[in-house]
Parts: sequence; C-alpha cells; structure tokens
Amino acid sequence: MVRNWVRRGFFPVCLMFALSVPMMALAAPSGRLIIFNAGSLSVPLATMEKAFEAKYPQVDVVREAGGSTKMARLISEGGKPADIMASADYTVIDKTLIPGNAAVNIRFATNQLVLCYTAKSKYADEINTANWTEILQRKDVVWGHSEPDLDPCGYRSLMVLQLAEKFTKQDGLYEKLLANRPAANVRPKAEELVALLKSGEMDYAWEYRSVAVQHGLKFVTLDDHINLGNYQMDDFYKQAKVQVTGKEPGTFMTQTGQSVTYGVTLIHNAPNREAAEAFLAYLLDPQGGLKILDEMGQPPFIPARVPTVEMREKLPASLQALVEVKK
Repeated sequence: MVRNWVRRGFFPVCLMFALSVPMMALAAPSGRLIIFNAGSLSVPLATMEKAFEAKYPQVDVVREAGGSTKMARLISEGGKPADIMASADYTVIDKTLIPGNAAVNIRFATNQLVLCYTAKSKYADEINTANWTEILQRKDVVWGHSEPDLDPCGYRSLMVLQLAEKFTKQDGLYEKLLANRPAANVRPKAEELVALLKSGEMDYAWEYRSVAVQHGLKFVTLDDHINLGNYQMDDFYKQAKVQVTGKEPGTFMTQTGQSVTYGVTLIHNAPNREAAEAFLAYLLDPQGGLKILDEMGQPPFIPARVPTVEMREKLPASLQALVEVKK
C-alpha cells in the first residue's frame, strides 16, 4: 500500500513521521559531554575518552577532576552543569547527590590504598610492609595525604592509619604518625602528591594502587586488614571512623571504614543525556571501559552493580543489561 501511495505522489504526513522515528533514534550522539570525576580516575578516563570520541566523533568529552567530595559539591551546592559524576567512594553519591541531583548509583570498580614513594625517597631501600609505620615516624621523613574534607583518598588514608594501630595492637600509633605529618603536607588533590613525590619534595604519600601503577611509582603493599581493599574485611574496617565536613557550613558527618568502591551516576537534567547514556554504556562494557580499568591496575566489577531492583529500573534501558542487583 505504501508503494501505491508513493507512486501516486501521496505520502501521508503521519506515515512520513512514523517511518522517520527509527532513523532519528539511530542518530549518533553529538555535542559536549561533561564528566566530573575523582582524580584517581583521570588516567583511565583519558584513555576511555579517546576511544569514545573515536567511536562518536561528534562528541567532545570535557572532564574535570578533583576530590570526589569536592566535585559532587560543585554539582549539589555550586550548581555546576554536569552529565556524569564518577566518584572514588560511591557513598559520596548517596550522601551528596541523591535524591536531589541523581537517582542511581552504579558501583563499577574497587581499589586499595598503598604507601607510594620513589627511588629518591629517604629509606627507599629499607621500607617494607613490616616497618613502614616506624619509618613514617622518623623526623627527617616527609609524608602526606590528600584533604579528607575534599577527597575520599584523604579520609581513607587516616582510616588506614587507624586500622594499622588496631591490627598491630600498638596503642597510640595513629597519633604518633600524625604528629610527624605537618598540616602543610595535607594537599587538596591526591594528584598534587604524585608531583611532590616525583620532584623529591615529599618522600611518601598515600594513594590508590591504580594511581601508583599508572604513574610508575614504587609502593608498599599493606595487609588486607589495613588496605581497605578486601570487602571480606568490612567488619574490621568499620572500626575506623573519620569526621569530615557536612553538606551545610558548620556541619560534620562521620565516614566509617569500608572497602574501596567506586560509583558513577547520571546527573538529573544532564545537558547532554544522550551522550551521557552512550558513555556510561561504554564505561560499563566489560570489553570497553571496564577492560581499560583492569589493564591500568584497578579491578572492575563485572558486571557493575546496583543495590536494588528499583534502582536498576530507574536506569535507561540501554544500561539495565550491564548491571546486576547486588548489595
């Protein structure tokens, strides 16, 4: 019948629209895609960006990196436009962005903390898993970590020190270690610590293992009771608690130790939702973004996870098959 209508020069507007819908749906995403991300994801996301833009050349990925808490607050408090937020601590999304700025929280990777150094660091030829707490107390050693109020790696660094005290049963170890870490050695971004290590201005710094691998740093691997990298140790990790600033000025909240888990979310009113959904599909693909993470020293969750069936149903249809429901 359609053929007869065409032959007669009669093509109903409604039919023309109906036939055009599939073609519109197949249109590739385009425009700017704004991603806010944890600094520890900068290197793998740079690789993902190149691959994604090669697949979708009309998309320009624009990334802004920093401490996860800071980046989330730029959205929730600063009103900064963003399409995607990827956090080094998935609970930052729960506490800062849901429900006002986001509805879903996809857990996609894990990590662990390590003590990084270089060949130029004092006692580099001596430090090991057994003696690192003693070396960090030496007066001539310069060490630091990122800001706990802005960066999950910062409060996790303090948790590691608390857990070391409990695991080794050295009363007062936490305070002794902090006594040899001046406030000036607490930096807003973990990325700054990498630069200080490489320049020789700092001897040791706390980072994620993936960051150490990506930047070619030496590092001390810690026992699973301490490194926050084993979910089976979560009951032990819960003993560590760090107070950080809350959502409102003058308020505080307590971060409780648990295994390192990264989360990513799609922001409400994302300026480029189509491109955001396409990027998340690539990020969560075991042969795409998750493979890149694995190759760069950061174990991914395959498949990625959401905590409830209800949350999975809130995801775009294109993403639901890429996640499983798991507490």
